[in-house]
Amino acid sequence: MTTEVDYYELLECERTADEATLKSAYRKLAMKYHPDKNGGCKDHEAKFKAVSEAYDCLKDPQKRAAYDRFGHAAFKNGMGGGPGHGAQDFGAFSDIFESVFGEFMGGRGGRPNLRGADLRYDMEISLEEAWHGKTSEITVDVSGSCDTCAGTGAKPGTQAHACKQCNGHGKVRAQQGFFMVERTCPVCHGAGEVIADPCRDCRGEGRTDKTKTLKINVPPGVDEGTRIRLSGEGEAGARGAPSGDLYIFLHVAKHALFERQGTTLFANAPISFTTAALGGEITLPGLDGEKIAVKIAPGTQPGREVRHRGAGMPVLQGRGRGDLVVRLDVEMPSKLTAKQRELLEAFRATETGDECPQSSGFFAKLKSALG
Repeated sequence: MTTEVDYYELLECERTADEATLKSAYRKLAMKYHPDKNGGCKDHEAKFKAVSEAYDCLKDPQKRAAYDRFGHAAFKNGMGGGPGHGAQDFGAFSDIFESVFGEFMGGRGGRPNLRGADLRYDMEISLEEAWHGKTSEITVDVSGSCDTCAGTGAKPGTQAHACKQCNGHGKVRAQQGFFMVERTCPVCHGAGEVIADPCRDCRGEGRTDKTKTLKINVPPGVDEGTRIRLSGEGEAGARGAPSGDLYIFLHVAKHALFERQGTTLFANAPISFTTAALGGEITLPGLDGEKIAVKIAPGTQPGREVRHRGAGMPVLQGRGRGDLVVRLDVEMPSKLTAKQRELLEAFRATETGDECPQSSGFFAKLKSALG
């Protein structure tokens, strides 16, 4: 009995891996186990075929959905003929259900979706860049329209012809008892056309691997997880079908001074006990490069928050800015000169208890509790 290895294990990927991760893993393994690089080693050749079969299945959204749900059984017992048989793999399997219930349950009722897959790109920016916004260029590996055949999938000088089996509809009908059953055409696999002489560069797919450089405009005020959609910059569709979209997911790096919650910025600022007692002012550097003056009221207690209006993050695609909240941490001196100690001793000698009502009240309660 042949042991069937999980496709995700073959590609050394998690089941949640996106299209870009799967493609990167496949390329790495294909280069490692390619027979031409391993002296014709049979084991490496078998590994190369297994990895190619796994990727051929998982790169197709329909095949992957079937495999995720049913495993290798999705392509057995007439359910599709296996991952090496092109678009029929998942189509024949899904048609068993859709042919009976498709018209009643809102099935496709037409040709399969040849639109290219959507892609994801993760981009890290600084908090300053989130404040100002930025324009950046990224490089992505993506399937693009084949230059040789202009995306048609047919050899230059030739063209695809309407499928004679389904007359270009992509579906065939057959009478089964009282029911008229509609299924994906077994000849063109739902495309509605047949390529007799496929393009050599793309092997009839109409798309090849390319590297694209794209310009990204990040607006001011973006936050962690903000998504930017680039329409039509995803995987190219098969045989000239529309391309998918590229989604840029933004991640804001941790800042040395500020924390962010929505449009509000938070900062912890240590102040001396004399500034807390007498009052004063501290200066913080703003994300816009301007200095922010924060006033300290006399008698400020540890942990007090001072709000500075309009010094926070810009409102994304709106007007105005949030606030800056400064949490004040009163720092006690760890070293004193003789003169400083003398002055503090003189101050202590003049204390009446009214200077620190909370501490004097606490000790009064404690004395009462102890009798």
